[in-house]
Amino acid sequence: MSILALALTRRWLGWLAFTTLFAVVCVGLAQWQWARRLEAVAEIRVVAQNWDAPPVALTEVLPGDAPLDPAAEWTPVVLEGEYLVDEQLLVRNRPFGGRPGFEVLTPLLLDSGAVFIVNRGWVPTGDEQDSPDAVPAPPEGPVEVIARLKPGEPTIAGRGAPEGQIATIHLPELAERVSGGPVIEGAYGLLDREQPASAERPVAALRPVADEGPHLSYTFQWYLFALLGFIGFGWALRHEHRVLRAAESGEPIAPPRRRRRVGPTDDEIEDALLDADDESRAGRQASEISSA
Repeated sequence: MSILALALTRRWLGWLAFTTLFAVVCVGLAQWQWARRLEAVAEIRVVAQNWDAPPVALTEVLPGDAPLDPAAEWTPVVLEGEYLVDEQLLVRNRPFGGRPGFEVLTPLLLDSGAVFIVNRGWVPTGDEQDSPDAVPAPPEGPVEVIARLKPGEPTIAGRGAPEGQIATIHLPELAERVSGGPVIEGAYGLLDREQPASAERPVAALRPVADEGPHLSYTFQWYLFALLGFIGFGWALRHEHRVLRAAESGEPIAPPRRRRRVGPTDDEIEDALLDADDESRAGRQASEISSA
């Protein structure tokens, strides 16, 4: 039986179908990893473009109640108004540097009458309770704030929060809880600086690290797995074909060729070391006799 005839048997066609399905899955996973990498690269590009940009007016980036354009994330904006300290909320479950804590959301009543949510930074969980020991107060009276825009977060089913706290920065929910004015729901802001500055403030948000992650290497790995599947299929088919030919001819299967070793064998190396050791020992004994 030729190897082609063997490959066209029902069993080997089934293995070929399985190998093809495996390759299709691997290629799909490779393309998914590639898409994840493109998303990471796009996020890195947005941070690099907007983080150090000069501040602009909020209305230039966020007109009306339209959602924040992803390309405008991290853009610094200038805001003027007065903090609504009584409306301040804490966002739960916000680790920072390996420590549990909260993010401080302080609504800012703008001169226009609208309310913009400002994330003033992070504070650690208290030593004896599930809340901060202290929250630095914002400046009183009129204040100029420079904040970087961020889109709101989705809700998480089943996650709640006690009074004065919130589970996620879900702007529609904040709009229902803040009573100082209509809340802008298109974005919120990460505090960069404020004037006048408070004596103490929560820990400021850090610039995101430009890291694409392992998606590129995973992409190549999945393509390699797809190729290895067909290589394994071909090797198994060829091996069975050799077994069938040997059975038909009555000849034993030839063992695989081994590469001829270049250089001395292990036994030869061991013998040379022993000879060298014997010569060294004899030399020391001759030296001792002559000195005596």
